[in-house]
Amino acid sequence: MSLRRTSSGVPDTPRVISPSPTPSEPDSQAYNGPTTRSAARKRAPMPHTLEEQADEDEYDTTPGRRRSRTRSRSPIDGRKMSRMTPRNSSQAQAIKTKAPGKPAGNGKLATSNGHLAPPQPSSPSGWSWRDFSRSPSPLGLIPIHREWRTFVHKHEVPRKALHVSIGFFVAWLYTTGTQTSSVSPYLMAALVPIATTDWLRHKYEPVNRLYVKLLGALMRESEYSGWNGVIFYLFGAWIVLYFFPKDVGVMSVLLLSWCDTAASTFGRLWGRYTPRLRRGKSLAGSLAAFLVGVATSYFFYGWLVPTIGPMPGDESFMFKGALSLPSALTDATGISRNVATVTGPLALAVMSLWSGFVASASEVVDMFGWDDNLTIPVLSGIGIWGFLKTFA
Repeated sequence: MSLRRTSSGVPDTPRVISPSPTPSEPDSQAYNGPTTRSAARKRAPMPHTLEEQADEDEYDTTPGRRRSRTRSRSPIDGRKMSRMTPRNSSQAQAIKTKAPGKPAGNGKLATSNGHLAPPQPSSPSGWSWRDFSRSPSPLGLIPIHREWRTFVHKHEVPRKALHVSIGFFVAWLYTTGTQTSSVSPYLMAALVPIATTDWLRHKYEPVNRLYVKLLGALMRESEYSGWNGVIFYLFGAWIVLYFFPKDVGVMSVLLLSWCDTAASTFGRLWGRYTPRLRRGKSLAGSLAAFLVGVATSYFFYGWLVPTIGPMPGDESFMFKGALSLPSALTDATGISRNVATVTGPLALAVMSLWSGFVASASEVVDMFGWDDNLTIPVLSGIGIWGFLKTFA
């Protein structure tokens, strides 16, 4: 039996593959018609650009007949992938010598250096008040804060003692018959040298070190490179005692002295268990300020003035034990004057509740980032003065 193929059998020419799709410009010059599989394997791969042409690549010009593909459409180049960047390469050296990023705000860098270090200052002059929260900072910028971490740093006992004592000092001044108009010049006389000293310590580092060494127990670490809170305390007290009536000015200083201290103390003790009102302010602190504000009003209007007074200047008091609706409202509604007026304990209760509300609200509000030693007395004075102007 002969194995020789006849003319009607399989032709002697080798089997060829189907024509490739429409070649790109570089491939069209080297295209020579049908190519055997062995020749296609020997052909070196040439880099080319993949173009998405669905109408030309997927289908032939003949309707209903799809054109076959001879190579992958993957956009990944067939060349060998390079290894990772060597350690001593120029790119690696450029990354190592790259300058630190620009501060992204709040005194912190946009990129971390990988070390446990405090953030860089956001301004060339040093720390700003926005670099710290109202809570004490654990950075240990003041030496005595590291030595007395619980007594001075955490609970701020010397600072709060000074804060509260000013309220008792103001109450003592009232019992001696001192007028608010005679206290304002002393406040301004103390404010000018204290503010000047604070400016000098920021300008000269040796002065700052001596200042911190002597008065560090009364400072917060946020005041290390910021303005001392005593400046705002004196300025706020001067504003309310100079511009407001006697009883409004005294009440504003008492609310600053006692309500702010109560809010800070109870806020740090139980603030974590209550809702947060804003940064550094909790519901526990606000409730403490409200309750102490109510008690302060009862103390001043309900006990100190009736027991010790009347003193010289008390005739200018805005609150004289009676509250009533405005005459325009009573005339519009037809309510008699006697019905629209409350006196005695009821009027004192209403006044005390309003004083507590004003103290709590002024302690929570944030006015352009100003120190609360300034905003609390001023806002409290405005709130009490406006209330008594309307209902007294």
